[in-house]
Amino acid sequence: MNIKCIAVDDEPLALQLISEYVSRFPSLNLIQTFEDAIAAAEFLRHNTIDLLFIDINMPDINGIELVKALENKPMIIFTTAYKNFAFEGFELEAIDYLLKPIDIKRFTKAIEKALDFYKYKHAADEDTQQESLYVYAEYKMVKVNLNEVEYIESMEDYIKIHTGGPKPVMTLMPLKKVLEKLPPDSFKRIHRSYIINVNKIKSIQNRKVQLDTIQLPVSDTYIDNLRSQIRK
Repeated sequence: MNIKCIAVDDEPLALQLISEYVSRFPSLNLIQTFEDAIAAAEFLRHNTIDLLFIDINMPDINGIELVKALENKPMIIFTTAYKNFAFEGFELEAIDYLLKPIDIKRFTKAIEKALDFYKYKHAADEDTQQESLYVYAEYKMVKVNLNEVEYIESMEDYIKIHTGGPKPVMTLMPLKKVLEKLPPDSFKRIHRSYIINVNKIKSIQNRKVQLDTIQLPVSDTYIDNLRSQIRK
């Protein structure tokens, strides 16, 4: 694995620290650092990278605005001394959000997330079976193991992913979009408000499906498709 990355920060000491931390991970290849955000933006217009470390408060361009302007966004790890930008980082689906001063343990956690997400993104190219889904919840990227998912519930612009955990994972995403990310043999839409894991079905009766922990309604639109799936 060779993950190409760059770092952008107007503080030379911050760049030096990121460079030193990155050198501890053989999978990371820090190809360049920038103190000038405008120069970094120009570089990104003409080069493809996998991971971007970027400060938020910079004199020329705000780091968030720079990321918003990118046509092809790499994985993003924001670095900043301020806590109040977490929501903007969440909206841009950043891998992580590191507060300065950054210690190596916290940096390592962010890199582990990036490595996991990189493998996830490239799983389809390697023709491997999808076993997980990554979503953004509570201002961080969360890995959801698909075999633990019982059902997914629509809450207008949000969805709740119900697993065996103490509370569902809630993320900003329409039901239609998450369905496109799921393996079609295992997950079926049964209602305008629900997607289920067909492996969790206990029974189907009177347009209702019994899962491990809950009974859900099945719309007329989806009942025939669901029954044919069960007969396979």
